[in-house]
Amino acid sequence: MNRSAHLRGLIALALVALSLYVALSVPVHLGLDLRGGTQITLETRPTGAADAGGDATDRTVEVLRGRIDALGVAEPTIARSGDDRIVVELPGVQDPRQAADVLGRTARLTFHQVIGTAAGAGDLPGRPGEQVLADESGRHLRLRAASLTGKDVKKAEARFDQQTGAGWHVTVDFRGAGRQGWARLTGEAACHAAGDPGRRVAIVLDDRIISSPQVDPSVACRSGINGGSTRITGAFDDAEAKELALLVNGGALPVPVETVEQRTVGPSLGAQAITASARAAVIGTALTSLFIIAVYRLMGILATVALACYGLLSYAALAVLGATLTLPGLAGFVLAIGMAVDANVLVFERAREEYAARHRPTPRSSLTAGFRRAFSAIADSNVTTLIAAGLLFFLASGPVRGFGVTLGIGVLASMISALVVTRALADLALARPLLRRRLRFTGIAHTGAVRDRLDRRKPDLLRHPRRWLAASAAALVLAGAGIVVRGLDFGVEFTGGRLVEYTTAAPVDVDRVRSALADAGFPRAVVQTAGEHGFTVRTHHLSEARAATLTDTVTDLARHADKVRDETIGPSLGEELRRGALIALAVALGAQLLYLAARFRWLLGTSAVAALAHDVVILVGVFAWLGKPVDGVFLAALLTVIGYSVNDSVVVFDRIRELGRGGHGESFARTANRALLQTLPRTLNTGMGAALILTALAVLGGDTLTDFALALLIGLVVGTYSSMFTAAPLALALHERGRARRVPAIGAARGNDAEEVRSRRP
Repeated sequence: MNRSAHLRGLIALALVALSLYVALSVPVHLGLDLRGGTQITLETRPTGAADAGGDATDRTVEVLRGRIDALGVAEPTIARSGDDRIVVELPGVQDPRQAADVLGRTARLTFHQVIGTAAGAGDLPGRPGEQVLADESGRHLRLRAASLTGKDVKKAEARFDQQTGAGWHVTVDFRGAGRQGWARLTGEAACHAAGDPGRRVAIVLDDRIISSPQVDPSVACRSGINGGSTRITGAFDDAEAKELALLVNGGALPVPVETVEQRTVGPSLGAQAITASARAAVIGTALTSLFIIAVYRLMGILATVALACYGLLSYAALAVLGATLTLPGLAGFVLAIGMAVDANVLVFERAREEYAARHRPTPRSSLTAGFRRAFSAIADSNVTTLIAAGLLFFLASGPVRGFGVTLGIGVLASMISALVVTRALADLALARPLLRRRLRFTGIAHTGAVRDRLDRRKPDLLRHPRRWLAASAAALVLAGAGIVVRGLDFGVEFTGGRLVEYTTAAPVDVDRVRSALADAGFPRAVVQTAGEHGFTVRTHHLSEARAATLTDTVTDLARHADKVRDETIGPSLGEELRRGALIALAVALGAQLLYLAARFRWLLGTSAVAALAHDVVILVGVFAWLGKPVDGVFLAALLTVIGYSVNDSVVVFDRIRELGRGGHGESFARTANRALLQTLPRTLNTGMGAALILTALAVLGGDTLTDFALALLIGLVVGTYSSMFTAAPLALALHERGRARRVPAIGAARGNDAEEVRSRRP
């Protein structure tokens, strides 16, 4: 082996060793949809211009962090998202109502002197700052402006009075000037006679009187209660007293917040998803490996080893970056296995072509040429997928963003495994003298059944390009009819509302569930099956009380019904996500057009992007006809199809560009047809490898990933077709149209110019 081969071998060995060390020493952080828990997204609602911006959100994060720590949740995370959103993850929390209430409460604690009673809430305050609020018994009191606030409180503690048996109360200790302020406030109240409302002190939390005790008769007028401590009573139970102490200790939020998104996943659902995805990954990888070995023999074996190295590299990269592995991200991890096969197939097919044409006399030299000639197609196809992954990360949110991260890491890892690991293994294997007597075992010294048949028949696939375009147009019309006739079933991410998933011990008739929910006051609830023993209920936004009624109705109907998933999306967030999805699609198509136009000229770039739009419309139309939900996971699949299906077009156009540089003087039609025939074996083998992975994911990946894998399978089939019979015929039609515009003007001067234009290289 030469020096560069030794260097590649050392680099591959170092990468694998480093990845193995990282995988064994650094754990990957699992998302809540895999380990179970609750994710709450809060949005700040500034009351004035001074409270707007990131500073108020940062202060809110600090207050919320104190409240979360007091909740006692293990390994919570809280992070700012944008200027006005805060994402809180609470692992293990299955009943998020208390957590959401504690986090969302403004907790403005104030202490007031009572002036007297009021006839009702409609009585207007006599002076600025005064309030009229109802006390614990419902009697309205007139209060002066706040004398003390929560900032004057040092700490609060919930306690149980065992001596008197009075129950739970909250002890409040004041700090600094608050100690004197409390003495002054109680001293003024003590000047009123016993039983007079003016002898009471009102403690108000978020504009609600939680306690308004009278000052003890032993306290002298103007003297007040010294020592800087008081007791809040109010017939609390233990949970209410502890929650009040938590809110007081955490402090008031700088600005009010509103819950715009809430997701709860049961631990059993997350465990099932991990098991199902792992099973799909193992079986799908095994089937793909067997297929690759059957087609490419020794090179297939080496590619399988490289696939294992790809998995190790991807896992180590996720661990080093501290990325969160979500359920769609796990699917992206499995999907990228098929993409890792793509690069290997490109190289092996180019090596076969080199050997068959006798440009290279040995498998080793043919493989070296294959790596060199396939590099541009590998780079271009992976860049288009990276564009889609980047858009998912920057324009999506939640678990879908995690999918973008793992997809991007998978693309880079697949390139490294194919261009470094596979090549290092191939250099080592092909240098063995034993293989010189068994050339066909290498997998390179023969062309393959598909290429042999194409070489014998030499079909003209682009003989009637307009027929292919007519077929594509008919498919578009049929898909568009599905969108118009059936409409799109948008998920709660895009419409706002609540989605609850239940599992039952035995199958349940969803019609009975719909009827029972309609009788319970949910006539517009959408009930759909989810697996063999489960179903989902989707409604508009519900309060916690109404959600409890819904769960009670389901429990009465189906015994042993367990709630495994609960998602709430606010209407404002749903509208924002819907708008973001449209922007993501537009930006994806525009970015692909700019990149492909820069690499392949506007004619080929426009054709490729038109084929992408064709794939998008057909995929959306098929989901409309099937009645499948269009949600965030579908958006991830759609953007992946945009990046993944363009790979075939890129490979074909890369070959057209290469053949055009050869100087054969062929027409564009003949060049495009030769490019299609030469790349067809690669297209079929790559598609088969990806189809095996996606089929395993669809069948074994669990209910949550079935629609995701189905969308990718549809995109794979449609994308493979469009790259050959939409993009290439459209490029040919555009080329002929441009030539027709130029020929008459030139032909007036020289009669042979028409033939000259026809033979011009692309």
